[in-house]
Amino acid sequence: MIAITIENLVKKFGDAVALSGITLRIEPGELFFLLGPSGCGKTTLLRNIAGFYIPDEGRILFGDEDVTNLPPYKRNTGMMFQSYALWPHMTVAENVAFGLEERRVRSADIRQRVNAALESVQMGQYRERKIAQLSGGQQQRVALARALVIRPRCLLLDEPLSNLDARLRLEMRSEIRRVCKENGLTAIYVTHDQKEALSISDRMAVLEGGRIAQIGTPEQVYRRPITRVVADFIGETNFLKGKMQSFDGEKAVIETDGGPFEGFLGDPDWKPSTGDEVILSIRPECWSLRGEPAAGNAVKGRIGESIYLGEVAQYILRTAHHDLKIFELNPHLSARCQGQELFAVASAADVVLLKP
Repeated sequence: MIAITIENLVKKFGDAVALSGITLRIEPGELFFLLGPSGCGKTTLLRNIAGFYIPDEGRILFGDEDVTNLPPYKRNTGMMFQSYALWPHMTVAENVAFGLEERRVRSADIRQRVNAALESVQMGQYRERKIAQLSGGQQQRVALARALVIRPRCLLLDEPLSNLDARLRLEMRSEIRRVCKENGLTAIYVTHDQKEALSISDRMAVLEGGRIAQIGTPEQVYRRPITRVVADFIGETNFLKGKMQSFDGEKAVIETDGGPFEGFLGDPDWKPSTGDEVILSIRPECWSLRGEPAAGNAVKGRIGESIYLGEVAQYILRTAHHDLKIFELNPHLSARCQGQELFAVASAADVVLLKP
């Protein structure tokens, strides 16, 4: 296991700045996600780590070794691509063995390592099949085995599940995490799928415009986003405008059009003052619907549209100033009818204050 350290990385394409001073440390054995909207720089960063791009400024270290200017084949990284990049004329075993043959590994060692890699992804019984005879999920497992068989220092994954259907994506998420942990791999995984990142990452970095907007565990990034961009990208949320009424260094009171709210800062380094404009971020599942008013952190409205999804119902609560999206778990729809007047209440712990 190795740590990967990125120091003040800058990458430009002509006049366009794709990465602007990225600094990041990925711990040994960590499954680390890079995510963000299209064009944010996540794939460019991965390609710099892999050696496909050479940065204009900054350094990349694998452990204590500076690999910034090394070509890809000297970095000993395993790579999984969105397209799988498997050879259709070869068998499963031949595809997995290809990288070892290029490294001139002895034939006996190749057989042993290919068998071990295929067993680790539960594909040992398919070693003689052609790629065209495999399902999408099975092809993805072969691509994973091929990346593992060279015994890489780290595993790099570029949206590896985007071509799979929803059921296979769920299955392969857990499989990739299992394989990474069992093999003690440091892994960097690029995706735009928030559910993938939340469900299997150890930590994640959300990128915006070639910069890191936030780094943290899935719970930290989801529960305490530090910018509006992060709150809006990771999951769904409601934004309410307000003004800072008081702040005791931990909890804040904000005056909104719908009444007073208590909440906590998303960015612990931000020091707002009384009268400052702020944005409140409240996730749809953090509201509870009641028939009686509450003293604070509550708004009154009427049920608009509703969507029943079995385990959850999604409502639009139309208030005097906002349309709020609200999720109710284990819903009983007979209790919620269109036009019904209700109060939506949120706990202070679920109200996140953001800079406007």
